[in-house]
Amino acid sequence: MSRMCELSGKGVQSGNNVSHANNKTKRKFLPNLCHVTLISDALGQRFRLRVSAAALRSVEHRGGLDAFLIKADESELSMRARLLRRQIVKKTAEAAAA
Repeated sequence: MSRMCELSGKGVQSGNNVSHANNKTKRKFLPNLCHVTLISDALGQRFRLRVSAAALRSVEHRGGLDAFLIKADESELSMRARLLRRQIVKKTAEAAAA
């Protein structure tokens, strides 16, 4: 399992530890990933996702999982999130047509 956020695409970054003597050694900056269960109002289901803490704040700020995924760019989403986004868009279009 890769260390990537399923909603924002945030992943591992590399950089340097820099000592007081300006010695540089390689290091990794890991994203703050959390296993969370988010509820989709359109589908009426719960989904367990591996999400960064920043993306979780964004989901709550935008008004839930459905609103976040509808506004999200598909290139940043994981394959599971893309499939979920397509299902939500389809369900909301059906509800709007009815």
